[in-house]
Amino acid sequence: MNEQTKKTIDDLVKNNKCVLFMKGTPDNPQCGFSSNTIGILKELVGSDFVSSNVLENQDIREGIKEYGNWPTIPQLYIDGELVGGNDIVTEMFNTGELQTILGLQKPERTPANITISDKARENIKAGTENMGNNVLKLSVDSQFNTRFSIEAPKSYEIISEVGDINIYMDVGTAKRAEGVSIDWVEDLQGAGLVINNPNQPKAVIQLSSIDLKTGINDGKYQHIYDVRSEAQFMAQTIPGAKRLDKVNMQLIETLPKETPLVFVCTSGATSQGACDFFHKKGFTDVSNLIGGVVGYRI
Repeated sequence: MNEQTKKTIDDLVKNNKCVLFMKGTPDNPQCGFSSNTIGILKELVGSDFVSSNVLENQDIREGIKEYGNWPTIPQLYIDGELVGGNDIVTEMFNTGELQTILGLQKPERTPANITISDKARENIKAGTENMGNNVLKLSVDSQFNTRFSIEAPKSYEIISEVGDINIYMDVGTAKRAEGVSIDWVEDLQGAGLVINNPNQPKAVIQLSSIDLKTGINDGKYQHIYDVRSEAQFMAQTIPGAKRLDKVNMQLIETLPKETPLVFVCTSGATSQGACDFFHKKGFTDVSNLIGGVVGYRI
């Protein structure tokens, strides 16, 4: 590793509390391990960390392995010290060690309350009959993508006992799976488990001009964002709207997930993409203005 590369890494590690060397960017990770680690960091500290995309700099990509004597990427540094890669970060997140290092409260380890219908129970039992020493694991990620798998148990998992069925999960899943109900459905498309999660964000709301105006007057809609170019925004927009630039995107990330968000564009088509993006980020009250700026006539 040359001196310039070492200085670049040194500056990043020593001048920032939390630094992640990763493949890709926080909004567009380029490997599953980086994506998982980013998800954990965002859950704990929002956007309050620095990232370095090693795919953009081959010297950094190879140098960071030598710098921390760690062969894989991603690598997380906190307060100038190497924490580890994805597996270690995941384990420390689940045990609460990572929260302690970051000065945060340890996570609750309360098992999720889950209900399973008789038909679903029958099929789960049949499907797990020969799994040996493996366990049934439920995963619900930050975007509420849900899946069951059969895996080897880990020491840090939380177990929900649902009658004679044990469901293993990490701490993030245990929080997001509270109140989940599992059923078995057979229809023309086939048969399988159906999982109803009451914590999953509601679908994007299609908001009329009248309802937007009423919400503005009532003080509900204080976060309205115009997704168009600066020139279009300056020419005409909705009263109280801000342009969805990089700064405001970062600001939204820091807001409570229940904050009402409204996105607008010229006609309501492009803004739907922004709605879908933040809906998948876990925001539960996201609206798209029907007809956009052109149709706003109140």
